[in-house]
Amino acid sequence: MTDGTGESAPGARRRMPYARRREQLLRVALEEFGRRGYHLTQMEHVAAAAQVSKALLYQHFTSKEELFAEVTEAIVTELTARLNEAVLAERASPHGIRAMIRVLFDYATEEPDAWALVVRHLDKPDDVGVELRELRDRLGTAFADLLLRRRRADPKLTPAELEANERRARLLVPLMYGSMLSMVSWWLEHPDTPRERAEHMALEFIWLGLDRLRTGERLPRE
Repeated sequence: MTDGTGESAPGARRRMPYARRREQLLRVALEEFGRRGYHLTQMEHVAAAAQVSKALLYQHFTSKEELFAEVTEAIVTELTARLNEAVLAERASPHGIRAMIRVLFDYATEEPDAWALVVRHLDKPDDVGVELRELRDRLGTAFADLLLRRRRADPKLTPAELEANERRARLLVPLMYGSMLSMVSWWLEHPDTPRERAEHMALEFIWLGLDRLRTGERLPRE
């Protein structure tokens, strides 16, 4: 209701500016997607949690797919920026892995809804859009770079050996980020465990296991 000058009449409820409303809807959608997952979350859930009508929600987002895409794009942008900054600051591979572990623990602690969404859907990106596939690929690239950093700088390795190392790294990458995500999620459910201990255990599990593989140790095949 206006007073004829375009301003809200006294006592009338002001409408939230478009940008602020969109930000609010994205924040609420993140909470709903994190709690229910993509498939069980409906637009009416988001509208009800935001205390708006479905019609208003659809004014901002034409579909659940579009809404989820914007939510996940924001997660991917922030998390990969944190990871890139942390890893680029470290030259040695174990320090780079330690930095990645610390970033994931920080993110899970500071953004529990976003973390829940990532853990729920990261291994099923084909079901929920390209954004999480991009995050998975970026994580894989970062891990592979850490694994191969010393190898790529070794002048003694032949092109064939470098190619073999690249193939091995691609096989190890899912094991690495899978174990890290699992460790962080386990720690969130067991807060009595000191975070430093959980972080160090994740580092030892990944780095010492990789070190044995790098030295050529293998279990006999059955």
